[in-house]
Amino acid sequence: MWNWIKQRELIAGHLTTSDAPAGEQLLGLALRRAAKVSGKYVPLYEYLANRYADSVLLTFAQIEDLLGGALPDTARAQHEWWTSTDCVADQSSCSDAFILAGRTARPNLLARTVAFERRAESVRRLRDVK
Repeated sequence: MWNWIKQRELIAGHLTTSDAPAGEQLLGLALRRAAKVSGKYVPLYEYLANRYADSVLLTFAQIEDLLGGALPDTARAQHEWWTSTDCVADQSSCSDAFILAGRTARPNLLARTVAFERRAESVRRLRDVK
C-alpha cells in the first residue's frame, strides 16, 4: 500500500513536467480530460479514479449518493445506458466519468448494481510507471 501511495505522489509530481515518461504523460492526459466530465458525474469519476481495487461494485443507491441525485430512468431500465459507446444525451456524461477513470461498467439491472472493472490498458500503464 505504501508503494502505491508513493507512486501516486510521483505521478502527481510529473503531471506538469513535459519530460515525464510516456506512461505518466498518458495518465496525466486522462486526468486533464477528466475536466470534461459533467458536473453531476465528477464525484463518480473521482471515486472510481481513486480506488485501488481493480473491481468496484456499487449499488444504484450508492451511485446516487455519490452524485447527490437520482440516476435517469434509462439507467435503471436499459443495459445499453451503461455499456453503449454511442453518444446519448443523458448517458454520455456518466460514461465519460467511468471511461476517463479507466473503468468499464457491467450493470446488473435486477440486482441494481454496477461493477466497474479497471481496463487492461489502465493496469498496464500503472505497472509501467513503477
